[in-house]
Amino acid sequence: MFAHQKLDDLNEYFLNGSDRPGKSVYFYRICGYNDNIRRFLVQYYEEAAKSGVVIEGRIPNPDERNLDYYEEVMGLDFRPDVDFLDISLKKWLPRMGERQRKQVASAIYDSLTAMRKAGKNENMLKNAYIKFMCWLYYRFERVVNQLGGARFPKILYEGAISRYELDMLHILSGAGCDIVLLLLQGEASYRKTDPDSAVSRQLALPDMADFPEGFDIRWLRRELEADRNQTQVCGSPPQLRGCTNTWMEGKGLADILKPVSARGKEDGVYYNCFLRMSGVEDKLTYQNDLYRFWMELSGSGRKIVIVEQEMTAPSNEEIGTIRRKPCDSLDSLIPELSKNIVFGGNMELQKIMRFAFIETMREEAAGSTGNLSRLTGRAVYLLCWLKRYQDQLFAGWDVSRPGCFIYLGGCKSDNEAFFLRFMGRLPVDVLILVPDLNRPCRLRSDRLYELRYETSMELQRFPRQDAGVHMPTVAYHAERELDTLLYQDTGMYREQQFQKAASMTLQPIYEEISILWNAEMKYRPGFEVTDSIVNMPVIFAKVSGVKDGRVKEYWAEVDKLLSQETILVPGGPCLRPHENNPMKAYVTQFLKKGKLQRSKIKEHPAYTYGVLREEIQEHILDKLQLLLDQRIIRGTYENGTEYTILATVLNLSKNMVRILQRFDFTKRNPKLVYIHTSDFLIPLEDSILAAFLNLVGFDVVFFIPTGYQCVEKYYNRQIMEEYRIGEYMYDMGIPGFDSNSVNARRSWRDKVFKRGDRRWD
Repeated sequence: MFAHQKLDDLNEYFLNGSDRPGKSVYFYRICGYNDNIRRFLVQYYEEAAKSGVVIEGRIPNPDERNLDYYEEVMGLDFRPDVDFLDISLKKWLPRMGERQRKQVASAIYDSLTAMRKAGKNENMLKNAYIKFMCWLYYRFERVVNQLGGARFPKILYEGAISRYELDMLHILSGAGCDIVLLLLQGEASYRKTDPDSAVSRQLALPDMADFPEGFDIRWLRRELEADRNQTQVCGSPPQLRGCTNTWMEGKGLADILKPVSARGKEDGVYYNCFLRMSGVEDKLTYQNDLYRFWMELSGSGRKIVIVEQEMTAPSNEEIGTIRRKPCDSLDSLIPELSKNIVFGGNMELQKIMRFAFIETMREEAAGSTGNLSRLTGRAVYLLCWLKRYQDQLFAGWDVSRPGCFIYLGGCKSDNEAFFLRFMGRLPVDVLILVPDLNRPCRLRSDRLYELRYETSMELQRFPRQDAGVHMPTVAYHAERELDTLLYQDTGMYREQQFQKAASMTLQPIYEEISILWNAEMKYRPGFEVTDSIVNMPVIFAKVSGVKDGRVKEYWAEVDKLLSQETILVPGGPCLRPHENNPMKAYVTQFLKKGKLQRSKIKEHPAYTYGVLREEIQEHILDKLQLLLDQRIIRGTYENGTEYTILATVLNLSKNMVRILQRFDFTKRNPKLVYIHTSDFLIPLEDSILAAFLNLVGFDVVFFIPTGYQCVEKYYNRQIMEEYRIGEYMYDMGIPGFDSNSVNARRSWRDKVFKRGDRRWD
């Protein structure tokens, strides 16, 4: 009898019997998915379909016709002993070899004996015996002559399995047959049949996930057919096959420097690494280690490509070089796109690239919804980047000196991760460096070798001779370490620590506005920092009416809200539609398919925000994009209002720009106080400005003693809170608000509005 052997590698399923330890077979159930399992199942299905048995669903019970024929040939005799079973099998399956027959007879006997011990009576044993005999004849005849041979037959079973079916497979396994149970719905049902896992082993591999939607034996069948189509398009598979990471010793950079001769000596194999190093082992030596690594790597004559922080998106010119035809299926799309991979210098390398592309595309399709348009876009990016880098990595390719692709910063997008998964299949070393643990890498792959260190540090450029190496001192690192201790998860924040923020409008009662007004962001309810993004609780309110008609007290309450960081609009409008706006004539150039063309904006001569901190510029543009995307302003993408939004936001006053430059997302935020006491309509531009400042992080309060509609009539939905604090009053004069902080405001206001002060009534 054959014993169930434990697997070290799925490929052991395909070893000949003579290459296995002792008399061993494999009987595993697979309940999860990863790329390695996908590849294995495609190959296993092919072998089972060719010379074994594939079972989808259940093994049908013998029908009346099957039983009649059995009775006609075999009669109704039954004895649960090995000799009887051997004689019966010889008569029932005369083409079965003697060795296989004795193995099967012994296996059936063991199964019947186990049933008797479990309490089955003689009649039950007989029924089980007849069922086994019918199944052997009608369902498994093609494998019985191969049992225990040089090449073990394969059985692939998909679906929930019954006790008798499991016993049948156990019999065949004991007689020399490999078996895989594909349990797409998990193993809860299986555990009811075999609670102690006595019959089969559960496969456990790292990074196993749920099976993708639509994955089943039919999917494997289509995948195999696609392989055949692939061979027709691309020719025979490459002669060289990859051996990724298995030779590595966990020494990081030292592993990559290891020459190919020390990695392995098997013919027809290229040895490459696919490595990500997250964090740093030692801040003091990290940059120097990278520099020495680069020096040694370059000195060995190996090709090197270094990408820092992000892979620049393909240009229109690069995309235009990718040939593609309309395809209605994945099977036609992948071979078509693979034709873009051309490397005339070495046809074997070209073949490796094409097959790697096909495998990566199938992997991506299996792990997603399979949207053809999205897959096409992702493939085009991959092909553009390959064309960009292939000459740098593979010119004069020598398998004994693999190139090295280094990405510093970690993948920022799924397109980048997709490209690197492809690169990890090529005869090139791929090194992803993620020293800053606060900037996660989007790459996920079961083929990836991961080294992780607990220490984090920022590094923008890879240290090499032409990169202007900056080597930090011990004191510098000590300061950064103290910085981490003080400002990481402590509730304390250094000046302008964060670069990204999102606003959240508070819903206080009216009396709370004055309490919250001067509070720093970090002390307001709802403030938090998640993934280095500050959640800013801000006020956006309209105050209607005058409490008890007391005008003096009303203006005193307004005065309490004024400070150096407050922009006061006394009477309005703040922005006039016909005022000079140098950006207005160009805004149609800055928007394409609803997305800001940021590079065009920043490069335009009329763009005045270039003096601001880079993070503030991006903050402004992020919120401008958000204002457009959310269609807060009525008419956005309907009558050209989107261009009015761009012109308004890209032409903020100098005072407002300076306030934004000083803005620290964790501290006191800037303010806008807008007073409107008359009957004229507030212009669209003012409503745009108010909504934008709310998104940017300003507190914005409108004082409308008349209760008339102001900016809200331009909004598609309610985005500010309204408070009616008293009776409506009309034609109120606006005082001058004499205070030290107001003088500066008054000069700004006078400049913009050309108005003098008005005293309290």
